[in-house]
Amino acid sequence: MSYDVDALRAKEYAWTLSGEQTYLDNAKTGALPASGVRVLKQWADLRAEPFRLAPYEDLAVFRKTRELVARLIGAKIGEIACMHNTSYGINLAALCLPLQAGDVVLTFDGEYPVDVYPWMSLAKKGVKLELIPKKDGLQDEARLLEELKRPEVKVVTMSWVSFSTGYRADLATIGRECRKRGIYFVVDAIQGVGAMALDMSRLEVDILACGAQKWLLGPWGAGFVYVREELARQLDPAVVGWLAMKSSEDFSSMVDYDFTYYDDARRFQINTLPAQDFAAFNASLEMFLALGPECVERHIEGIVSGAVQWALANVDKVRLVTPADPKKRAGVLAIAPRDPLGTSKALAEAKIAHSLREGSIRLAPHCFNTREEMGRALDVLGGI
Repeated sequence: MSYDVDALRAKEYAWTLSGEQTYLDNAKTGALPASGVRVLKQWADLRAEPFRLAPYEDLAVFRKTRELVARLIGAKIGEIACMHNTSYGINLAALCLPLQAGDVVLTFDGEYPVDVYPWMSLAKKGVKLELIPKKDGLQDEARLLEELKRPEVKVVTMSWVSFSTGYRADLATIGRECRKRGIYFVVDAIQGVGAMALDMSRLEVDILACGAQKWLLGPWGAGFVYVREELARQLDPAVVGWLAMKSSEDFSSMVDYDFTYYDDARRFQINTLPAQDFAAFNASLEMFLALGPECVERHIEGIVSGAVQWALANVDKVRLVTPADPKKRAGVLAIAPRDPLGTSKALAEAKIAHSLREGSIRLAPHCFNTREEMGRALDVLGGI
């Protein structure tokens, strides 16, 4: 099955129809759909005249986000908490997991900084972060799996999809091996969710964090964290919010202080969150569910696979950084030209939005892009 890309562009991304701009930078900032923009404007009007807000209408927005996210990633609503961004979710893991002096946290060299610094901060309590070196420029999963045999390893933290190489990790295998050894598995999913279908019910992941502003095509300031059901009940939040308590359900007796957390991921949720951003995030989530996550994944892969074949056929001009194997990649496509800076400038002059990361041109097509748009970028890459 598939969806009508032309209809989607006309309905949600009308600016693409002129052809003046080619947007292939969704790994940096996803393009808001028109439905999300309308919701943002509606909520701005409500905030200007807040007497028009229904009682607790903002709280209903957050519950809807949790419901939609749970549907999208195959989780239970009790495993989802609303968060401002990916960073907050990774910090939640670093601060809440029961680590002590002598414990080791493993990640890959070349990880995004948010997957490194929160764990580095634990050095003051004697927790050591170790970086697995790359192999042939990519993440070395085989080496990681070997390192899991060490008894001092207590956490594996990593990106599902690398921001710089586009390498997609095998979450199923790594999660299974971590669970066997009682090692916590923490995942930064911001470069994967939205580009690929995800079913958390089939994975052994403990904590997964994801912002909305990239592949989920949502606003800045919205996101979520998944905390495995059993683990959520075991961990105490490092930062305490009043809406994390069961007593917060009764707003008529707010000072009858009862320090009892929710039994699910809501215990980690900190308010006040930006309701307008989460309302727009909900519009994007509904769009994804209507299109079908698997259909979106196939559409993106169709565009990326063509570009991969082009890169392999033009090794005299460019070097493919992203794995050629479709099982090892997602929507992030990294291609290293001979002159990265010059190529980036030429792409910008051609009004092709992209990113320059670690010496490579990063192209990130989404559900509304076409192969023809990718072709424009490849023409520039081939001409430098």
